[in-house]
Amino acid sequence: MFQAQLRVLSIFALAASLWAGRPGDFRVIGPGGGGAMFNPTVSPHDKNTVLVSCDMTGAYITHDGGQSWRMFNLRGTVRFFAFDPIDPKTIYAEVTGLWRSTDGGETWRLVYPSPPAVRGVRMDSDHADETIVADPDPLGIITALAIDPADSRTLYAAATRNKQAALFVSRDFGKTWQREQTLPENAHHIWIDSGSPRQSRTLYIAGANSIAVWRSGKLQHFSTPASFTSVSMGFRPEPLLYASSAEGAFVSHNAGKSWQKCSLPGTGARVLAVATSALYPRTAYLSYNHLDLNGHTWMGVAKTSDAGQTWELAWKENEQPAANIHDAWITQRFGTGWGENPLMLGVAEQDPNLCYGTDYGRTMQTADGGKTWNAVYSRKAPGGEWTSTGLDVTTNYGVHFDPFHQKRQFIDYTDIGLFRSEDGGRSWVSSTHGVPREWVNTTYWATFDPKTPGLMWSVNSGTHDLPRPKMWRHNSVLSYRGGVCRSEDGGKTWVKSNSGMPETAPTDILLDPTSRVGARVLYVAAFGRGVYKSTDDGKTWALKNNGITQKEPFAWRLARASNGTLYVVIARRSEDGSIGNPGDGAVYTSRDNAESWHPVTLPAGVNGPNGLAIDPKSADRLYLAAWARAKGLHGEDGGIYLSNDGGKTWKRVLDRDQHVYDVTIDPRDSKHLYASGFESSAWQSKDRGEHWTRIPGFNFKWGHRVIPDPASRDKVYITTFGGSVWHGSVNGKPGPLDILTPALDPGR
Repeated sequence: MFQAQLRVLSIFALAASLWAGRPGDFRVIGPGGGGAMFNPTVSPHDKNTVLVSCDMTGAYITHDGGQSWRMFNLRGTVRFFAFDPIDPKTIYAEVTGLWRSTDGGETWRLVYPSPPAVRGVRMDSDHADETIVADPDPLGIITALAIDPADSRTLYAAATRNKQAALFVSRDFGKTWQREQTLPENAHHIWIDSGSPRQSRTLYIAGANSIAVWRSGKLQHFSTPASFTSVSMGFRPEPLLYASSAEGAFVSHNAGKSWQKCSLPGTGARVLAVATSALYPRTAYLSYNHLDLNGHTWMGVAKTSDAGQTWELAWKENEQPAANIHDAWITQRFGTGWGENPLMLGVAEQDPNLCYGTDYGRTMQTADGGKTWNAVYSRKAPGGEWTSTGLDVTTNYGVHFDPFHQKRQFIDYTDIGLFRSEDGGRSWVSSTHGVPREWVNTTYWATFDPKTPGLMWSVNSGTHDLPRPKMWRHNSVLSYRGGVCRSEDGGKTWVKSNSGMPETAPTDILLDPTSRVGARVLYVAAFGRGVYKSTDDGKTWALKNNGITQKEPFAWRLARASNGTLYVVIARRSEDGSIGNPGDGAVYTSRDNAESWHPVTLPAGVNGPNGLAIDPKSADRLYLAAWARAKGLHGEDGGIYLSNDGGKTWKRVLDRDQHVYDVTIDPRDSKHLYASGFESSAWQSKDRGEHWTRIPGFNFKWGHRVIPDPASRDKVYITTFGGSVWHGSVNGKPGPLDILTPALDPGR
């Protein structure tokens, strides 16, 4: 027993140590994984140091071979990583620009564009994606990078500007750049032949349709036999290139002059990604699916040990898990096909037996040449369920606390649905059993009956990521599937409870606490349909849109004042920054329990309301979270607005964040407010919203909602769009967080 306790303590001490340097000791909680991961890159100096990126702006580093990961944030999606071949602590990452860390990935400085050239940051209106605006900007977007193996000051970069690709070199650590050569297409990789003369390096440059060789200042390029989706290269004893494409896998023994097609066992295989060891290139790994063999269709990873002449299926799965694949919770909950075969592969330069594969929900590792594969995104907690290793790529909306069970918590997730913890957030398990299969993808919100133990409701949909425009830009909102589910055992099992409500994407559910037990009144915001009401514990529903004028209203959030007044937030439909048209968002209020609705005047210039909070002690004091319009460089008219007269008049109280997702009030102290948004910041106010300060320690690009921790007055949970749930103290001392370039400091 004592040894088991020590193991538990050591696991959580390790997790805490990863975030100990972060103000407020913020750490990520949840089951781990859950979203697409890319670019597994192993350090050539230490195979225990590995980097992984995701498409949700987070980047991750491990120094213990994947047992634990630390998220860092460079305010965008990483395109590639590169290690300095001489200095083990120097790492590069291309995100919104080229970044360099000289302390092993702890902090990062902008290399290109040059910080003095930065004129601002442009943000679009959907995800507030960032583009660094710089003058001069001769390179444009860097698509590939290589560092000279004998001189860390010499960098070779392939870059694209105005649709023209070129090769550049810097001999002063990236301060200045010289254009060397026009390239035939965008380049995805650069490799340096370490045996070539130092003053006249030979470079191999790979694009989708060509392999270029730059030697003695001259460029020669060879066409590829297909459009490559992935290319990898090694140099011992001879240059070897592997590539994948829609037409299959290929290998070249002469640096791209000619290619031979690879043959896998079986027929019909589609290959996705390939990777080799730079120093041991006779070994390579190839991701495949749709392979027909022995009457079954397989997916996984094939391996060659003889430079592509023959391949074995090192990872081979169909609908049944393979004995040598040791996944965490994803296969257990959703089956083998949910994560699919790897999107990308990365092999250690110094050890061809070490390979990482990243897919739509996981990072998997083999350390024995493919004999076994192990999940490194999550682990089983001793005596509990699944807990994150720090490698989290999940979108979530709320954290909920069962009023009758102190340690029971819930997180509403996109892609993986509702998760439950029975041990105060230490470990997590899927909590969607009974939810219709076509609704399982996303749980947007859940609520409890405050008087009946075990009774709760959730709103679920097969459509995720609302209200982001990418979800409705090309699809009718009336085609969304989803609805309300009810649980009587504290979320362990659910039943559909949707009578009278057509299939929809419900994004919020609100319970009237004054309604009668056994006949609870509930309201649902149905995206694209409006507001639904139930007066019988959620068994039957009726549409209540009287007074709402928008066609197919994007009903998004609900709020209720202490005097019973209801509010509904209608999300904005337009994206171009225009205002005063049917695409505007809106806020409506009802004083007769949703029987009729009346518009609330929005602040001047605002047409993107996104969240609403009401002072529990003053029913007319409203706090509005607003999304910027696509106007100007950064967006305009977003932030937080305050009204003391029920929305008749407003004043803006926070404008440093133009893309605020939501505003919340501490239920223990109505003077204490919180907010978060898509500009790498979370905020707090201690004077009823009059003044705001940034919460130290939180810097994930896409923040959703700040939720006070009921167990601690000083701590909060922060839900995110792609970075799981952050938990920490609001009273941390400000300190450096990942980015050290002042012009791009989050929350500036």
